Amino acid sequence: MGTERAVRAGLLLPRRPARRRVARVPLPVAFFICFLVALVLSAVLADYLVPADPYRQSLRGRLDAPFWLGGTTGAILGTDQLGRDILSRILFGSRISLLVGFTAVMIGGLLGSLLGLVAGYAGRVADEIIMTVADIQLAFPLVLLAIAIVAVLGPSLENLILVVGLSGWVTYARIARAQVMSLKQKEFIEAVRALGGSDLRILFRHLLPNTLSPLIVVATLDLARTIVLESTLSFLGLGVQPPTPSWGQMIGEGREYLIIGRWWVSVFPGIVLMLTTMAVNRIGDWVRDVLDPTLRNV
Repeated sequence: MGTERAVRAGLLLPRRPARRRVARVPLPVAFFICFLVALVLSAVLADYLVPADPYRQSLRGRLDAPFWLGGTTGAILGTDQLGRDILSRILFGSRISLLVGFTAVMIGGLLGSLLGLVAGYAGRVADEIIMTVADIQLAFPLVLLAIAIVAVLGPSLENLILVVGLSGWVTYARIARAQVMSLKQKEFIEAVRALGGSDLRILFRHLLPNTLSPLIVVATLDLARTIVLESTLSFLGLGVQPPTPSWGQMIGEGREYLIIGRWWVSVFPGIVLMLTTMAVNRIGDWVRDVLDPTLRNV
């Protein structure tokens, strides 16, 4: 085991420079991290933060403007076509977007990483089958494939999470496969084999930890894609169904009121969606810079 530790110690890259870069968080990244943390907390605590019941309808107060445009302070961001408070629905809608985003990334990441490990390590038949299935999925436009699957299974939160999660496994599989194929012939793997290590031990104790950095970066960036895809499907009516609020659904419901000047119905959830996507992408870029081996000695 001493030989194994020595060989592995020679391969694993030092962590101290990466820790130093974590401590030096750029100001824009710090802002987006704070925004994302606040968004997550507001989603978790939405029951206590919302100014009004997001499901309560009031036709007398339908399409009220935000308070600075002459509306009431009871509906800070105005109301929608059914008189429901937009701010409350945005906060409750964040639950759907974040739940679908994080769960779908977890499903796609775990499935894709596992298949990529198997394809890269086993090679031959397993590699051919897994990569053929990946190529077949990539041959279809992502949104059209998701629409087709949701149309067959039916629109629901569970089906939405499943479809969005399965849509992203290919990226993880290809990255894990490439990493494993480049590592499995290294000296430290040969040393583990010589010491009697099983294939499962090699895969999950030695290869998987050395593929985590790029997979974590991809997962961070993929979160934005899943949130946008969920909003797209909800915009088309194939996501969560009314009256459950969703950002994409709110944007879709308000688009017909843009021409009569009731822009706040669509614009405010659209701004939150845009800021969330920007925050996740910017944080993902920063994580990539921190974990990039070529930058560790800078």
